[in-house]
This record gives sequence, C-alpha cells and structure tokens, in this order.
Amino acid sequence: MTATFGQRLAAAVERLGNLCVGVDPHPALLSAWGLPDTPDGVERFSATVLEAVAGQVAVIKPQVALFERLGSQGMAALERLLSRSAEAGVLTIADAKRGDIGSTMAGYADAWLRDGSALAADALTLSPYLGFESLRPALDAARETNRGVFVLALTSNPEGASVQHVGGEDSVARRIVEAAAAENRDGAPGSVGLVIGATAGEAVRRLGLDLSTLNGPILAPGVGAQGAGQRELRDTFRGATGLVLPNSSREILSAGPTVEGLRKAAAATQRAVDLSRGTGSGTD
Repeated sequence: MTATFGQRLAAAVERLGNLCVGVDPHPALLSAWGLPDTPDGVERFSATVLEAVAGQVAVIKPQVALFERLGSQGMAALERLLSRSAEAGVLTIADAKRGDIGSTMAGYADAWLRDGSALAADALTLSPYLGFESLRPALDAARETNRGVFVLALTSNPEGASVQHVGGEDSVARRIVEAAAAENRDGAPGSVGLVIGATAGEAVRRLGLDLSTLNGPILAPGVGAQGAGQRELRDTFRGATGLVLPNSSREILSAGPTVEGLRKAAAATQRAVDLSRGTGSGTD
C-alpha cells in the first residue's frame, strides 16, 4: 500500500459516506439469525454482513473479542473476514483495544499491523492507559506499513471517567488528544485517530478537548441502539476537522439475516449520520 490509511479512508468516505458498520457476532444475534454459536455460525454471520455492505460503506469494525471467545477457529474466521474485506475493497478496523509495553506491544503490532500477518487490518484500536508512549511500537508499525490506529480517548461508559476525566482542564483525555494530534503533524489527513463516544459531547466541552487540532479520524461508537443520532454527533464533534466515523452495530445487525435487510438498515443509518445533511433527530 502506497497511500496512507488516512488518505485511503478519506477517499473511501468521499465515495461511500462516513458510516462504520460494526461486525459483532453476539450470541443473541447469532440466535436471532438462526445461526449456531460456533465458529461456523460466526463465519456465516460475518460473510453475510460483508456481502451486504461491500460497495455501500467505507469501513467495517470487527469486534475481536466476539471472535476470540471461540478460540483458534473463531480467530481463523476473523482472519478470513479481514482477507475477504480487503478483496472487496472494504477498509477494516480491528477493534482489539490492544495496549501493553515493550516487546509485548511490539508483538501486538506485528500481529495486527504488519504486512504478511493473517490478522493484519487497515487499522487497530489501542488503549493508551499504560502511557501514550507505550504504544510506540504500534504507532511506528502503522506508519511503516501505511496503516492506522485509533486510540481510546473519551469513552461513554461510566467507568471511563474515573481515568479519562482525571486532571480537569489538564485531563488524561486531553493529553491523549494532544499526543495523537502531534503524531499527525507531518501529513494530512493523518492516520492516528481517536475513539470518542458519540454521546460524550458534555465531557468534550467540560474537559476542553480541542478536536480541531487532531488532523486525523475519529471513531464514534454509540450510534443507533446506544442513543446517538445526527444531533448528538454534531454536538459532540463540533469543531472537529478530521473525519468522524459514526459506528453502528446492533441497529444494523438486528435487521439480518437477509442481505437485503442489512443493506436497507445500513442505508437508513448512513442517511441518519451524514453530517453534511441538515439537522434532525438523526436516529435510525
């Protein structure tokens, strides 16, 4: 890959819109689709989602834990999903939230961000709570292979505030935003993104987070079933200059198991989160 992740993502969003579809094979969803809670069921689920959204959305986000829980065969299903997505021209964000130090972090980087790895995705989610600089092996690997990362900055789960909000105006979240922005200073669009909950607007303002400096993408979970629509997206990401990728999982996946049902749900959600459109409820 000669183009950076940021460049490829910007081109894909320009062509297909900003929606990111989560691939979350929860046991309850598998059951609702009439599929067994097995590696084969997970693979059939994932293949159907990919068939439905290929050519319609820019990026998908497989939730790694829901493959990993089924052991090596579950991870093999994920490997095949990543490979098939690349063949279909759909960008992938592996939602693994990896974070460690030294050679261990380097091992995660090799697994998810190095050319030739069966698990290599276009981008990887990272947890910086051993210190942002502990992510350096992954940051370097992503830069070397023209891949991307999304660093957890401000999540919407209640427990996150006990770490992310600490420091007030000099909060942990603010330092993460500033560190990510520094990684993107040498190019536009940048490939070091952030994860910020779509319903976190109040915290963004209270903590004084300046998203206009990021110069990179923002992954925004929480759309649809979790309560966020166009209004919440506008409120949370006011002033952000990077690409905002609203992520929807259950709201779309519950429209399965047919490809047609998933396509209709994805199209409706895409319209709801399109920030170029006028304001409205934005729910799907």
